[in-house]
Amino acid sequence: MARIVMKFGGTSMAGIERIRSVAARVKREVDAGHQVAVVVSAMAGETDRLVGFCREASSRYDPREYDVVVSAGEQVTSGLLAIALQEIGVNARSWLGWQLPVRTSAAHASARIEAIDTAGLDAALASGEVAVVPGFQGVAAGGRVSTLGRGGSDTSAVAVAAAMKAERCDIYTDVDGVYTTDPRIVPRARKLARITYEEMLELASVGAKVLQTRSVGLAMKENVRIRVLSSFLDTEDQETGTLIVSEEELGTVERQLITGIAHDKNEAKITLQDVPDRPGSVAAIFAPLADAGINVDMIVQNVAHSTGSTDVTFTVPGGDLARSLDMLGNAAATIGYTKMIPDTRVAKISVVGVGMRSHAGVAATMFSTLGERGINIQAITTSEIKVSVLIEEDYTELAVRVLHTAYGLDAEDAA
Repeated sequence: MARIVMKFGGTSMAGIERIRSVAARVKREVDAGHQVAVVVSAMAGETDRLVGFCREASSRYDPREYDVVVSAGEQVTSGLLAIALQEIGVNARSWLGWQLPVRTSAAHASARIEAIDTAGLDAALASGEVAVVPGFQGVAAGGRVSTLGRGGSDTSAVAVAAAMKAERCDIYTDVDGVYTTDPRIVPRARKLARITYEEMLELASVGAKVLQTRSVGLAMKENVRIRVLSSFLDTEDQETGTLIVSEEELGTVERQLITGIAHDKNEAKITLQDVPDRPGSVAAIFAPLADAGINVDMIVQNVAHSTGSTDVTFTVPGGDLARSLDMLGNAAATIGYTKMIPDTRVAKISVVGVGMRSHAGVAATMFSTLGERGINIQAITTSEIKVSVLIEEDYTELAVRVLHTAYGLDAEDAA
């Protein structure tokens, strides 16, 4: 008998028939003798609908009341799933965030989980009861309902799994695992049986949409084994999906040079021309952006001009471009640049793999492969297990396909 957490996303909970299908999956685990906690998202589209109500009510809504409204979607699905489980003979009850409780920081709409009291949960599981927990929500100081930010249900599931010392956290989505790249772009992409926390964290941070970045980071910190599965495949095969584990558990035999390739079109490039080439100039650019919580990714500072100035290029999330331009425009006199050039037609392409630590030539292969296809690299950034480049958006799909082949990731038995 094992303790497991099963997490179901919005598409898995989209309507009563889907919820009944989820209940049947949960029952199979209960019948196998496992102690089960289920974490659920709101029905697909429901959170967007609730957010829209808040914005219609007031453009300056109170974040505390916003949390009360948007957390309601998960409350509905947790109650419905408990009812559906009871209907098929499974002892179940829902536990809202304040009932466990899931204690969070007071940063409403973007709270972080600080602790989960599992006394009641442990007792319920020991008695054979299935605990259904709404994801995304908790309780802040003073008893106010709080939410974790969009995509926070994955983080809730991992946190519950860590608190109850679960053997693993099964996250059911609309895909059947983690692939070497997006199968819609590369039909020969392969599903990965296993991947390390670090690789999944890098892939999630550079565009892979399978898991929320915060949830992977928490799983790595707490050593929670995650399995990604599809809730739309009618299978009881427990070896399906992708298992996300520590590098130590993965071992050396299964490691490969490159694990996956991700792309992200949600990037915007900003170039500031003729920035004075003196100490403090770069700080004057990035300090205001940091204070506003705008994440700057790639940074390129060109060789200084004979006039004593230089050009600085960097990227920000596409959704933050307008704010970034406003802030930099207001600081133009302090920074001293002569011209600001935004560009939204760019994309970031990243290759990720723990094998980079022990193999040379990964970046060279990337650069030569793109160069042979006439794809110009506008910026580069690296980490220990990742190389990312910025290219023109129109070349995104071509870049992903040729790199996938160049690193030997194509499935041999694909059509």
